[in-house]
Amino acid sequence: MFDPVEEIQISKFKATCLAVLDRVGKTRKPLLVTRFGKPVAQILPPPSPAGNWLGAMKEQGEICDDLVAPVTDPAEWEALK
Repeated sequence: MFDPVEEIQISKFKATCLAVLDRVGKTRKPLLVTRFGKPVAQILPPPSPAGNWLGAMKEQGEICDDLVAPVTDPAEWEALK
């Protein structure tokens, strides 16, 4: 159901901090920092900017019909009679 959160030991996080933060920012997946197997911090990606709505629904829709064809038969249009 849910993807397991990736874990990293605090010593490894300390040694590779900048690379780990870059990876979280790019993959948008959280990371759990542990010390002796117990969680001590969770690294989360930054929230998306509120004004960045363009592309928010990318690849969420599907075109099922002809976009340029008339909805009704042109013979039924009052203006063409």
